[in-house]
Amino acid sequence: MPVAPPKAFFRVLDEIGPVDAVGIEERVAKYTTRSIKKEAKVWGLRKAVSMVDLTTLEGKDTPGKIDSLCSKALHPSDDPTVPTVAAVCVYPSMVRRAKSHVADTKVRVASVATAFPSGQLPLKLRLQEVRSAVTDGADEIDMVINRGAFLSGEYNEVRDEISAVVEACGDAALKVILEVSELETYDSIRVASFLAMESIREGDFIKTSTGKTSLNATLGNNQVMLEAIRDFYLDTGTAIGMKPAGGIRAAKQALQFLIAIKETLGDAWLTNERYRFGASALLNDLLRQLAKEKSGAYQAPYYFSDATDSY
Repeated sequence: MPVAPPKAFFRVLDEIGPVDAVGIEERVAKYTTRSIKKEAKVWGLRKAVSMVDLTTLEGKDTPGKIDSLCSKALHPSDDPTVPTVAAVCVYPSMVRRAKSHVADTKVRVASVATAFPSGQLPLKLRLQEVRSAVTDGADEIDMVINRGAFLSGEYNEVRDEISAVVEACGDAALKVILEVSELETYDSIRVASFLAMESIREGDFIKTSTGKTSLNATLGNNQVMLEAIRDFYLDTGTAIGMKPAGGIRAAKQALQFLIAIKETLGDAWLTNERYRFGASALLNDLLRQLAKEKSGAYQAPYYFSDATDSY
């Protein structure tokens, strides 16, 4: 049986305004009906490639797997018009290995931290993990919020912990994972988005999911977060980035997410400095669609080597 939100939730929601859930669903349904012509489609596919955080987060990760991941990140395709991906995302123990491959390139090293994916460790240990990853060369940190504190209405604790992680990151960018499936409602996602944005910096991100739960990124929860970013920007002038993660496997989906960005936040967010896809399985389908647009025929899926497990 669902637990009633704490009183603090309604105080924050009254300040920022609730979500029109029906309106969100109607709006995102329209994104799936847009017709994208050939030149715009090729542009969108390449843009999506440039926004991918190529990810492996498995207990069976090996140095060899990280080597393959980085090679694919740097050279996704034999086609020179296809860009590199935005970043490789690995566990802290693999940061140094990844950095040795992509140093002095456009590809950044991101690392999950703060006891990913549960976040269930004392704050002191979570911060230690962040500092260790940054020391080893991480350019970006993906953290998970304390969902227990959020669901209990301990919002100052949530803000304070995010602020502590910001400090531990130093110059590294921060992506704050809300884990939307555990927040359950659009209103909760909006409140969590604002709490995170109040504690981070221009150029940092909010992120849907760890990719380790049953429900990950959808056009609906992505839209709620995009609109929170828009409203926060209009109120403060601070531009926050967005990263949907998990469940985005097809190029067609990625193009729909790009339409959502353009129609909600505008062209300024159509860059990997402000938008990422945490979806490694997506890359192969983007490459397959680009090859089809060039040759007129589909290559078999196995033609595109898979450097990672699906995420």
